[in-house]
Amino acid sequence: MNRFDGKVAVVTGGVQGIGRGIALRLAAEGAAVVVGDLQDDDTTVREIVDGGGRAAHVVMDVRRPGDWKRLVDEAVGGFGGVHALGNVAGVTNTLGPDNVVDLDEAGWDHVVDTDLKGVWLGMQAVIPRMLDGGGGAILNIGSMAALKGLENLAAYSAAKGGVVSLTQQVAMEYSPRGIRVNCICPGTIDTPILAGITESMRENFVAAHLIPRLGTPADIAAAAAFLLSEDASFLTGEVLPVDGGWNAKGSAG
Repeated sequence: MNRFDGKVAVVTGGVQGIGRGIALRLAAEGAAVVVGDLQDDDTTVREIVDGGGRAAHVVMDVRRPGDWKRLVDEAVGGFGGVHALGNVAGVTNTLGPDNVVDLDEAGWDHVVDTDLKGVWLGMQAVIPRMLDGGGGAILNIGSMAALKGLENLAAYSAAKGGVVSLTQQVAMEYSPRGIRVNCICPGTIDTPILAGITESMRENFVAAHLIPRLGTPADIAAAAAFLLSEDASFLTGEVLPVDGGWNAKGSAG
């Protein structure tokens, strides 16, 4: 028997990268998966369905409460409930510099509204459904930028630090009612975001890890599946670096 047989999972950012990895892993272990993403691209869902699984794709913006309602309604109406949430969708500041002096308000809002407000809205939309169904599990994706000072990531660090603190607060409030809430802080993961980096940059990223390679979406997905499963039934409010030893190493390089 698979760990997620009979369960329904909602995963944002599921078109590519970490979100796609988590969606595929949960589906492989039996979950019906509803993928939410800004991109109108159902590749992940088609792969799940072609493999014999159940899945649906919803084009949505995690910054919009109404979009979260549509996503959750698809999970409940199409598959019967929500048992797991992967809050994965996130951005860095592509609008300009991300240091506190040169960062502008548009850049700050773009990152914080997506990476922090979006996580709050997701939990706000899903938790009442989980309570009605007797409980559930939530995974929020943080970042090593929440745990270390990293250059040119001011808004991003603030947002992901907020995700870590919010995870712990929501776990305190709702775990006694049957909802576990945990957070993964990934190391540098080899996703399409890194497609344009130089070989020197790649070498520096690798050197930050004690395990001398970049992480993969599958690395994060394996940890995510554990934390969202009943195998982790005594874990809540935890912040887990899945980072090849970067946090233990104590430096960025």
